[in-house]
Amino acid sequence: QVQVVESGGGLVQPGGSLRLSCATSGSIRMLYSMGWYRQAPGKQRELVADISRGGRTNYADSVKGRFTISRDNAKNTVYLQMNSLKPEDTAVYYCNVEVMDYYTDLRLDRWGQGTQVTVSS
Repeated sequence: QVQVVESGGGLVQPGGSLRLSCATSGSIRMLYSMGWYRQAPGKQRELVADISRGGRTNYADSVKGRFTISRDNAKNTVYLQMNSLKPEDTAVYYCNVEVMDYYTDLRLDRWGQGTQVTVSS
């Protein structure tokens, strides 16, 4: 099995910063794309940013210039540095990974449980 665990959410004032982490463990042969999604109340889940194994990044227009995604392949971990946070960034943030299972060689899509980010004064 593959475990995906997010951390780093919390309450922050507008203009503040937070850093999310997502650690992946378990029966992993290879990690491919890693990304962050978010879902605000009453809205659909949306892509925030993702990063390929080689480091190619992709961002939602709403976070470009404010958020930075990075990964540490040795630690099977992906990060999301969020700066200049706005109230509209308030959401549950989910980590998503594409992984090849060690035992079956199947390529799987796995989600974390989510971490709450609240931007409010």
